[in-house]
Amino acid sequence: MVDLLPLLRDKGDNQVDLLLINGTQTPFKEKIEQAGIKVHALSMKNNVYNWRNISRFRKFFAHSDYDIIHTHNTACQLFVPLSRVFTGKSKTKLVTTEHSTTNRRRSKWWLKPLDNWMYGKYDAIVCIAPKAQRNLEDYIGKKANVCTISNGVDTKRFMRPVKDISGQQRFVITMVAALRIEKDHATVLRAMTHLPEQYSLQLVGGGPKEVATSVKALCSQLELDDRVSFLGVRMDVPDIMEQSDILILSSHWEGLSLSSIEGMASGRPFIASDVDGLRDTVTGAGVLFPHGDDKELAKKIQWLCEHPDEYRKVAERCQARAAQYDISMMVGKYNELYHSL
Repeated sequence: MVDLLPLLRDKGDNQVDLLLINGTQTPFKEKIEQAGIKVHALSMKNNVYNWRNISRFRKFFAHSDYDIIHTHNTACQLFVPLSRVFTGKSKTKLVTTEHSTTNRRRSKWWLKPLDNWMYGKYDAIVCIAPKAQRNLEDYIGKKANVCTISNGVDTKRFMRPVKDISGQQRFVITMVAALRIEKDHATVLRAMTHLPEQYSLQLVGGGPKEVATSVKALCSQLELDDRVSFLGVRMDVPDIMEQSDILILSSHWEGLSLSSIEGMASGRPFIASDVDGLRDTVTGAGVLFPHGDDKELAKKIQWLCEHPDEYRKVAERCQARAAQYDISMMVGKYNELYHSL
């Protein structure tokens, strides 16, 4: 949203507002406001999955006149159509984005009727990668209103010269990923136990307390506290990547990861789990390792750091791949979709 909304506003002179369920101040919210985007909130402190949000959405949209409402993520995706049952705003078009190749709801058969109803209320369903679209259509059936618009990144913010590691003795590995269940921080931590002491790890991102606590506990259990830094949510990710030697994303599943594109743009080799949502993006550019295989991950990290020529070749291929996902193409396709509706 930080990158996308100002560009959508400037593309075709659109009016663009952002509505948050929880309006507490965050670095991301502050940056959006600084860009001149009007930010609304249902509440300053509110549980995202609180069913009272349905009535809060209803009241908000009853006093608005938007042409298009675009939802992201599960709570908004479900609560907005439910809130509109009572508003009578039939001219407003609904758009939603599927950000992943799967989710926990799809494993629960009793939720499928609700999902079918929910998706049926949308005029357009955007998937952020071809694999995400294929998996969604396997779940709800092929529908004319489903399409793919690949996620994009402001790659210019992340592009740096390819690093020369010739003669370097110490190496910094960085993973930028929220501390959530779909991310596989455990494999990266276990990989560190197979690497020499001169390798250190930075973990960038925040998340639910229970996941963060679990990851930090494993770090201590593996006796890695002196080699692993938890940096939390940061707004200087391009600079952190520039100071790194290897970028990693270890996941159980993905949609089309923005951090993978950012990592590939950085001028550093990018290593990722061989899973849906990463495989298509990284194959032929970065390096893939088998899902959950910490020993193989450690081997690939060490091999790249010990072979400067291969390190450079992988980094160059990654940057070329990242350029294919520049945010300008994403903005243009969303703008075309909105106007077609």
